Amino acid sequence: MDSDNFAGKTMMVTGGTGSFGNRFASILLEKHNPKSVRIYSRGELKQVEMGRKLTDDRLRFFIGDVRDRTRLYRAMNGVDILVHAAALKHVPICEYNPIEAVKTNIDGALNIIDAAIDNGVERVVALSTDKAVQPVNLYGATKMVSEKLFIQANSYTGTRKTKFSVVRYGNVIGSSGSVIPLFAKQKENGEVTVTDERMTRFWITLTRGSELVINAAKNSKGGEIFIPKIPSTKITDLVDVIAPKAKKKIIGIRPGEKLHEVLVTPEEARHTIDMGDHYIITPEFKFWNVNGKEHGGKKVADDFYYSSDRNNWWLNKDEIKKLLVEEGWMQK
Repeated sequence: MDSDNFAGKTMMVTGGTGSFGNRFASILLEKHNPKSVRIYSRGELKQVEMGRKLTDDRLRFFIGDVRDRTRLYRAMNGVDILVHAAALKHVPICEYNPIEAVKTNIDGALNIIDAAIDNGVERVVALSTDKAVQPVNLYGATKMVSEKLFIQANSYTGTRKTKFSVVRYGNVIGSSGSVIPLFAKQKENGEVTVTDERMTRFWITLTRGSELVINAAKNSKGGEIFIPKIPSTKITDLVDVIAPKAKKKIIGIRPGEKLHEVLVTPEEARHTIDMGDHYIITPEFKFWNVNGKEHGGKKVADDFYYSSDRNNWWLNKDEIKKLLVEEGWMQK
């Protein structure tokens, strides 16, 4: 695959009508000149709305579920690059519906892997989350398993050309289920619910997340986990910016929720390299033949621990406001 662009390529995005899929497809169509972008998702209304917003005849819409193996095989025929964004991701929902979360996030990953290999897809990039690291909830556990499946899938390709990699990042500003639209709505009633005032989180914009996925699709050798360098925020600072006059109601940490999130553990640090604006966790498995696969970069310290509370990049309130304005969640 040409490492410089996606011109003339057939792309496919599972869960493509979500907030990430909308931004990612928009960037692809505007800047990378693909032959077509296939949006694979379950909801017809969201597809109609996305089609009205992104009026481009290179956009194709496929109704389908990642649980449906047969439909995936058909939809993936002729695809060059696949981005897997489909997931059940809301922590409380996954806690209450664990089997459904497993069927989508784990069984769905298996279906993606088999369909991609058998259809000769060149690159597969799977989206993951900081909640997959040292997971304490079912959503995080299913994404941890999903990560392992996609990385090890490289040992199943044999002589075929499919390469699998993962992109892992933190909370996306304004995505569905994000606390940002929740706080904005609660602001109207004068009271905002906060689970714990000590809480910190990583934050990334949809554009930065999309760019990281594009970088992974261009440069992966197969088996890496790509992790961006992104800022942390205190949850209380976020509330103060969105709803400065609202009262904070402390409700306690929800089941499966962490005080702080982690993107790289010391165990992973042993095979993590610093690429400047992002990290790459390289595989430990036999399929990873280092010869000819070097990314460059600098190895991190063996005790490196990348967590939202130990981060050296923090957003102050003015920076948070600027980011929310840029992303359309606040007025200047």
